[in-house]
Amino acid sequence: MARQLEGRTALVTGGGMGVGQGIARALAAEGAAVMIAQRGLEGAEVEAAHLRETYGVRAVARRVDVTVREEVDAMVAAALAEFGRLDVLVNNAGASFPKRLEKHSDEDMQSAMLVNYWSAFWAMRAAFPAMRDQGFGRVINLGSLNGVNAHMFTVGYNVSKEALRALTRTAAVEWGGYGITANVICPSALSPAAKAYFDASPDMANAILAQVPVGRFGEATRDIGPVAAFLASEASAYMTGNTLFVDGGGHINGVPWRPEVED
Repeated sequence: MARQLEGRTALVTGGGMGVGQGIARALAAEGAAVMIAQRGLEGAEVEAAHLRETYGVRAVARRVDVTVREEVDAMVAAALAEFGRLDVLVNNAGASFPKRLEKHSDEDMQSAMLVNYWSAFWAMRAAFPAMRDQGFGRVINLGSLNGVNAHMFTVGYNVSKEALRALTRTAAVEWGGYGITANVICPSALSPAAKAYFDASPDMANAILAQVPVGRFGEATRDIGPVAAFLASEASAYMTGNTLFVDGGGHINGVPWRPEVED
């Protein structure tokens, strides 16, 4: 049986671990060639090798600091040079830190915007001409329930992720006529960082889990990746500008999130 992404190519930022890894593996499982781009080249190379060996696809690694515009532009150019086209852009790289709103400095807010918003804007802008000319493009941006629900003590993350959602919807409106769709996934999955946090804060983990109707934490490859693969496929051609909450239903009543911070 033919895989639904045979002949397609994808660029996944932060694809060497966590949610990005799950997405990269799901895309490769459906036949897409994949570039893993992230700051840690060694981890990217390990994951690219895994994709080649496990799924039999073309997979390459590239080091990039997504907070530097020139590096993001070069990343997209490298993907186009490597594959000859770019069908799927997954902006997954991101970062958060807990701090009270009034203690955020200008630099804190600027840092959050760089990694969570500007990096995606630069990548989308760089990828657009190729997607437009080929008449096909899938932009998948990773949002966060933190921003949707305005969770406490992560204002930089919240604001930048909500800006990313507005960017995505605007791209959906402006680029739809070119065969390009743009959607957001707000995921809930146990990345290595999240697992470490919850292992150290079991009460917080239990409180959050109690609000998840499915009754378990998500797994990146099992739960998030297949949704991204659908959004990357022909089957999602009439679906754009949406935010998909892939979180076991946790968004319905609002998962509590209150990390410990200094007063």
